[in-house]
Amino acid sequence: MTPDGQFNVNISHLIDHTLLKPDATVQDVVNLCMEAKKYNFASVCINPCFVKTAAEVLSGTNVKVCTVIGFPLGATTKEAKAFEAKQAIENGAEEVDMVINIGFLKSKKYNDVLEDIKAVRGVSKGKVLKVIIETCYLTEAEKIKACELSKEAGADYVKTSTGFGKGGATVEDILLMRKVVGRDLGVKASGGIRDFEKALEMVKAGATRIGASASVKIVNKEKSDSKGY
Repeated sequence: MTPDGQFNVNISHLIDHTLLKPDATVQDVVNLCMEAKKYNFASVCINPCFVKTAAEVLSGTNVKVCTVIGFPLGATTKEAKAFEAKQAIENGAEEVDMVINIGFLKSKKYNDVLEDIKAVRGVSKGKVLKVIIETCYLTEAEKIKACELSKEAGADYVKTSTGFGKGGATVEDILLMRKVVGRDLGVKASGGIRDFEKALEMVKAGATRIGASASVKIVNKEKSDSKGY
């Protein structure tokens, strides 16, 4: 807090500057990386096919390369997720955001969900692992269980959303996730965060990372008319 009671935070250092659109081009990714360097974002979050490009552009900077695994449905096998994560890391990814197996979770196949996360954790040791639980599809009890399983599997963060589901991050979900994981894990808010006020709400609720495509508008405190992530 500042002396006048205002909440003071450098939002830029918490943002994963994100571009996951299916029609994103190589040049779009290069532009994303240049913006990330300019604003000193925490990372760029891009699809796996662009990891090598992003790693080359961001070489020698503090901006990390983040990619997504089992995205956006989380319904591939644990072996496929592990391979995808291993390859991404070999190509230069320093952070991986994997989608939990939502169907298994809702079927109460908790050991399968745990092993799914562990498979990716096994090939990503030394890198940052974030587990996307896709809160919009879960009950409160399922959200709690997803966070507990992520923590048990050794994840570094739990993350609200892919940005491709029917809903994104909410303050209520961030508060719940933070309560469940305590201070041991990070909490990433993503999906529908398109202005500074919304991002700040998430940080106040306990988010330690923000996933957004409107990152530049957020840090410049501009209103965004974009939709999606």
